[in-house]
Amino acid sequence: MPFVCVLTIHLHFPYAGSLKGKRKQVTPLKRQLQRRFGATVAETDHHELWQRATLTAALVGRRQGELSAAADALQRFVESRHPDGARLERELVSTDDLGAH
Repeated sequence: MPFVCVLTIHLHFPYAGSLKGKRKQVTPLKRQLQRRFGATVAETDHHELWQRATLTAALVGRRQGELSAAADALQRFVESRHPDGARLERELVSTDDLGAH
């Protein structure tokens, strides 16, 4: 049974002085998460704020343990790039659970 892990990534950019400055940090991070982890990533909140962004990333896998390990690696990657300004939340569900909603 396949599993889905949804990660909500809250970022703070204390030195961003404009939306353009924020984009210079958000866009490469989104690309890296897509390439490195195969995640689907979208900016989902705080579009109009200079110093905050919320990204939502999704990972899909056949085994819960492997997917949890991939989510752990993604989390470490984000935190290593934003040590003072990242908070992550995640939820792991089976696709069977999704069908029950």
